[in-house]
Amino acid sequence: MWYECNNDWHYFGMHGFWWLFWVVILIVIFLVLKPYLINKKGKDSSLEILRRKYASGDISTEEFEERKRMLEAE
Repeated sequence: MWYECNNDWHYFGMHGFWWLFWVVILIVIFLVLKPYLINKKGKDSSLEILRRKYASGDISTEEFEERKRMLEAE
């Protein structure tokens, strides 16, 4: 009887460990990728704003090219 109970607890212990393991792995992956995703989104939105200003005629072609090079270099 005690042996069966021991096996049940061992199963639930390891089952819980694997759930915890995968949750931690997913959190680490998210934390590693988050800065990359934020930077990429920021660059795209800045470039998009620059394109809109150029399309509306607020900035010249030379100014657009210069600012575009600066954004792409970052």
